[in-house]
Amino acid sequence: MWITERMGRAGSAYHMPLVIRFDGPLDATALLLACEAVIRRHPVLSSAIAENDGLPVEVAGARPEVRIRVTEDLTELIRAETLRPFDVERGPLARFTLARLAPERYALIVVAHHLVFDGESKDVLVRDLAAFYNGRTLPRLATAYHQFAADERTRVTADLAEARAYWGPRWREPGETRLPGLPGGRRGAAPARAHTFLAHPPEVPGVSRFELFLAAVHTLLYMYGNATPCCAIDLSTRTPAVRDNIGLFVNELPISSRPSPELTVAGLARRLHTELREMYRFRAVPLARAVRGVRPRTALAAVSVSYRKRREEPEFTGLATTVDWAAFNHSVRSVLHFQAVDTPDGLLVIMQYGSDSGSPEVPPEVARTAEDLLVIMNNPDMSVSADLSAAAPDLAGAIREIWQEVLGIDEIGDDEDLFDLGGHSLTITQIIARMRKRLGVEVSLDVFFDTPTITGVVAAVLDAEPAVSGT
Repeated sequence: MWITERMGRAGSAYHMPLVIRFDGPLDATALLLACEAVIRRHPVLSSAIAENDGLPVEVAGARPEVRIRVTEDLTELIRAETLRPFDVERGPLARFTLARLAPERYALIVVAHHLVFDGESKDVLVRDLAAFYNGRTLPRLATAYHQFAADERTRVTADLAEARAYWGPRWREPGETRLPGLPGGRRGAAPARAHTFLAHPPEVPGVSRFELFLAAVHTLLYMYGNATPCCAIDLSTRTPAVRDNIGLFVNELPISSRPSPELTVAGLARRLHTELREMYRFRAVPLARAVRGVRPRTALAAVSVSYRKRREEPEFTGLATTVDWAAFNHSVRSVLHFQAVDTPDGLLVIMQYGSDSGSPEVPPEVARTAEDLLVIMNNPDMSVSADLSAAAPDLAGAIREIWQEVLGIDEIGDDEDLFDLGGHSLTITQIIARMRKRLGVEVSLDVFFDTPTITGVVAAVLDAEPAVSGT
């Protein structure tokens, strides 16, 4: 990260935004004091990365800003704060902006640099912020960030010989990756857009949801003509001693597979399960320490994956809050990045892809990639070499079948009105539940009231790009 920042190639790829929306009688002074308390509790937010004899060294930096703004355009303010550059050598490497939108509507925008922050740090920050706002005191952190870093250096040194033996036969610099409509050979930060969808993958015995998702991504790449799919994955290096700390506790490592045509998606997930268990032994060892020739890039492979489970949202006394855990930084570190958030409502997948276009429309190739990935996740017993067009369901036909079951009608035309057919609110909720379970798609009640036809529902599914707020 430090090298690519110095080379001017990082853009906003390492900016990590977090947005908390508040509805109700917010005590703005108490929230600002809570922000200051979080900054004091986590000194790493006030650090910077300076050069010392050619090496990056963490030093004391400028204290993070805490500002107040009044705006009617929250989207533009979030974008501006996210894209605003950081001074890595001087700091601050985090900033807090409280935006007043209306008398009882506020949003707190926090943007931190990945050098001092990771995905789980978001959970820690929101939890601590809520505690301080609610007037609670927190116990002293068990381990300081610099202590953990020193201990990790010792662990990495001890594991280095075994890590080199493990990676020696496995690591090969990935070549060009075939991805429809995307530049498979580029690996570097680029302006990007995001396409978001909600998945409901089935349970597969013996593997986690993350392993099934990773197997689905590998299958997707294999089906697109990549004989040896490779993904870069983010692995947490946290230990119980630093579960309450903000900081950089993550290492990016590559994982490759060589699927055989007769293998199923579930079978590939089980293979990856075994491979990951071996890799986890060396999760703290940077790849560049274990092998030679790793080039400084923003991602180790053209396709990268991050996965995290959403924690329960803390309560701010007297306020209704929603947290955008996956706020977009308008950049992609690779050709295609999948950010998956495991929520009680399903698996929220944010596809980040390079795009210089100002158009809000999702390119057909990107939409098709999302649809293909959904089909693969929903059918873990399918072969990794299956014909996706044959495996993909006829969406209109599948929706028609559900309508016929719920309404008890044998024939329903694409443009017949649900309410004219005897449908009502409870009918709609049954249809939504069956579409979620059977097709892995989520449709809101509003769609049925606005366009109560099969044609209208199909169009809503295909055009859907759900917001990530509240996840």
